[in-house]
Amino acid sequence: MLDTGPRQRLSTRLAFLAAGLAMSAWAPLVPLAKLRLGLGEAQLGLLLLCLGAGSLLAMPSTSFLTARFSCRPVVLCSGLIVCLVLPGLAFAPSPLLLGCVLFAFGAAIGTLDVAMNIQAVVVEKKSGAALMSGFHGLFSVGGFLGAGTMALLLWLGLGATASAIVLALLVAAVLAGAASGLLRETDAQVRDAPIFVMPHGAVILIGALCFLCFLAEGAILDWSALLLTEGRGPAAGAGQGGLGYAAFAIAMTLGRLTGDKVVGRLGGQRVLLLGGLCAAAGFFCTVLASSVAGMLAGFVLIGLGASNIVPILFTAAGSQRAMPASLAVGAITTLGYAGILAGPAAIGFVAHASSLPMAFAGLGCAMLLIAASAKLGASSAPKAVST
Repeated sequence: MLDTGPRQRLSTRLAFLAAGLAMSAWAPLVPLAKLRLGLGEAQLGLLLLCLGAGSLLAMPSTSFLTARFSCRPVVLCSGLIVCLVLPGLAFAPSPLLLGCVLFAFGAAIGTLDVAMNIQAVVVEKKSGAALMSGFHGLFSVGGFLGAGTMALLLWLGLGATASAIVLALLVAAVLAGAASGLLRETDAQVRDAPIFVMPHGAVILIGALCFLCFLAEGAILDWSALLLTEGRGPAAGAGQGGLGYAAFAIAMTLGRLTGDKVVGRLGGQRVLLLGGLCAAAGFFCTVLASSVAGMLAGFVLIGLGASNIVPILFTAAGSQRAMPASLAVGAITTLGYAGILAGPAAIGFVAHASSLPMAFAGLGCAMLLIAASAKLGASSAPKAVST
């Protein structure tokens, strides 16, 4: 019998926090790596693909590993690799070595991502309460803390390698705190799961919706500053370009930290519908607004609307019966990460063919598609709790 009490819930939150800390620590190191190695934009872009390639190759096998060995060793081993590799991102002496380090870092992060989401699905399912939004909210909190701590250490004059070591130690400490509550067993369905099953049934739809949501998030990360500084009406100054993503990220974090109560009260299907509509309204607002304030309001709406879409989809993946839960979570995580990687390129292609506002309007239509699919996409998600 799996124990999924308060200790397991806390450990799941700590695992998400550790992943957010580690992933975001790389962002402040990117310009330093570009300067240290004398990289051009094209070379840097190719190197960044190594991180995504490592994640995409590692994610599908994580379901098999957790099915055979349980979540605890997979989370801890992948987390240990993350901590060992992280300092290498700061001192890799050549583009080739940096590419290899990024590949290893991406593979470890991807493995950790899938394993902790499998744990989250099991813990939430056994508890009978909506917990997924809170778990994902801790990842967002980790993102703020990781990037902020790294930037602060660099600003204080600590070297890049020393700063990365500090972050690695912090991630290790958080994972050590999570270790005792990570699942040491798997339930019968997961334990008897085959090595690989082609996604089918409801998993295909859930994965497609997850792809669309992550595609939108990836596009905002890479293109929101350009839209804000070159949009309609009075554009923001170059130094204010990051305000769009900041508004989006803060709204998403707040939405996730309060999302469990909202899902418990309204039910996953209704939250998916309203979230899709809210995010769509936000995208259209960023396109049509004639002021910077209006565009920032649009980014806030996107963050609030999209905040609980992915957690609800993960819950639905864990509850569907078309295929084993661990394999379903691995499949939709892989599809979601593919959306993050494809988003910037897809937006760039559409922007080149038409315009950047038109590309963002297309993302609004994608959010409407998620809203229209709410009944099917959240069919296995938590129902509203009567009071």
